Amino acid sequence: MKKFVPFVILVFTLGAFAQDNSKPVTIDVSGTAEVEIAPDEVIFSLDVTNTESELQKAKSANDAVVAKILALTKRFSISAQDVKTDYISVEKKFEFIREKDVKIYDEDGDEVGRKEFKGYEVSKTVIVRLRDLTRFEDFFSEVVNAGVSEINSVKFQTSKLREMKDRARGLAMKAAYEKASAMAGAIGQTIGKAVSVVEVDNSNRGYSLSGLNSNSNMTFGSFSPEIVSSSESVATFAPGAIKVEASVKVSFLLK
Repeated sequence: MKKFVPFVILVFTLGAFAQDNSKPVTIDVSGTAEVEIAPDEVIFSLDVTNTESELQKAKSANDAVVAKILALTKRFSISAQDVKTDYISVEKKFEFIREKDVKIYDEDGDEVGRKEFKGYEVSKTVIVRLRDLTRFEDFFSEVVNAGVSEINSVKFQTSKLREMKDRARGLAMKAAYEKASAMAGAIGQTIGKAVSVVEVDNSNRGYSLSGLNSNSNMTFGSFSPEIVSSSESVATFAPGAIKVEASVKVSFLLK
């Protein structure tokens, strides 16, 4: 029995040693790249809201503004597939009026006042894609004059996002390879084939301007607009570049 125990220990040790040697040694790096491209289209999200004492009046007033927007898109030769109604809502609107003589409280004990019906609010959101940026200023001015309640957002983007993303991804892979080669070379080694590649999600959709009411005067820079005063004029439009970024994590065999 005493002769058998060392033999078992010896076999176990050799087995563990062989298992460690069979595991490949890798060098893990990340690579990031960024490419720029000028936007070639813009997405408008336009809010149309009307409140009237009668539901039909509110709906009619709302439809009239939406009709102006649709007519405007035709005048600017915007395809019907680039125009859609994205959101529709109808709500009863109330106002709470506090009076000196009559105190009205809610269930928490806070004074809220008398609830008074103000009317029906009808809202629609119209999404428009403008593919000709040379007409941006004219279209924007016309939209403001059409009677929209709010410009929810103005988003500049590129129709070549997939192409730019592929290019950025290729550059990111190259950056990862060069980094791994340099790191391995610093310790007198080289790298082999890649055994693992993971792309890190980066959202590259464009850049946008949000929450603009129909009376905003805007100065456009590369990415950051400035809302400066209450006016219906639109400043010179100078779009910047959209940055498309890609990141990868790669594991190479280390030789």
